[in-house]
Amino acid sequence: MVTILFAIAAYLIGSISFAVVVSKLFGLSDPRTYGSRNPGATNVLRSGNKAAAVLTLIGDGFKGWLAVWLAQRYGPQFGMEDGGIALVAIAVFLGHLWPVYFRFVGGKGVATALGVLLGINPWLGLATLVTWLVVAYAFRYSSLAALIAAIFAPFYSGLLFGVDATFFAVLAMSVLLVYRHRQNIANLMAGKEGRLGSKKK
Repeated sequence: MVTILFAIAAYLIGSISFAVVVSKLFGLSDPRTYGSRNPGATNVLRSGNKAAAVLTLIGDGFKGWLAVWLAQRYGPQFGMEDGGIALVAIAVFLGHLWPVYFRFVGGKGVATALGVLLGINPWLGLATLVTWLVVAYAFRYSSLAALIAAIFAPFYSGLLFGVDATFFAVLAMSVLLVYRHRQNIANLMAGKEGRLGSKKK
């Protein structure tokens, strides 16, 4: 029961869409109405407001980290084991993808997934982040960087923890992240994907 309560709380935390909230605070257009129509930091950046994009990135990443940290910090007191923490990690990620506060229309989960990975283990998060940065710097495609980082994340998790509950949680997030980028994959193959820093149309 405690694990379920933690998972529900994690889902509700994940459902906070910082792209929408920050855009409203800055008086910007709803990120679901322009560019990729994705409520995430990369699309907010297309508005031309870098501060809003950075705050969105930090907020979405922080909520992923916070949910995992709360489970790790307080869960064991109520008998929660590693499997429960893995469930919390997936729950906060699902909250971002399908947020109850925004009619279940959410983002693709890159920043939140990173926050979750950093919460699980800083080295796991940093290895995945470095992968994203290298690919993004080389090719200037946020989606391509996210896809490659998502593919490598379970590999990093396996190296650090072996094949355990954490591995399967990371694998599930990676599969969902790739699924959410299916249109980006099509755009990349067609040469139509927008590059980092491009303005909204």
